[in-house]
Amino acid sequence: MINIFNFDPSLEPFLYLIAALLLGSILGIERTLAHKTAGVRTYGLVSMGACLFIILARIIGPVASIGSPGQMYVLQGLIIGIGFIGGGTILRSHEHNHEQTSGVTTAAGLWVAAGIGAATGYGLLPLAAFVTLTTLVTFTVFWFIERKIISRG
Repeated sequence: MINIFNFDPSLEPFLYLIAALLLGSILGIERTLAHKTAGVRTYGLVSMGACLFIILARIIGPVASIGSPGQMYVLQGLIIGIGFIGGGTILRSHEHNHEQTSGVTTAAGLWVAAGIGAATGYGLLPLAAFVTLTTLVTFTVFWFIERKIISRG
């Protein structure tokens, strides 16, 4: 593993898991404040779970390097598996002959949270922190821009 913390290498996986939990939870705080179905715990757990699977693949995989076939299968399964959780947050309703879909942004956010956890699991903490920040900008700043566009349309 990439030892960016300069701690005892045996503690490093635990530090990555905590970092992934915190980064995912930051996204969940915004979602909770926006009164969305998935919040702090969901985003934190998705990010930490993704990190855990990557750490496990790195530890028990045949080759402990990014890009080894075993790790790519874990990452592929993670990407597909998170789709099921995200799919569960998407709701469709029909009211007054108008179809409405909600939860797509939450599903996309959960998918990104899994990516943040995976990046953290690979030791790419600066990348994970950057994606957390840009996702927060997307959730907040872009929401205001979207509302302005909708209100003018």
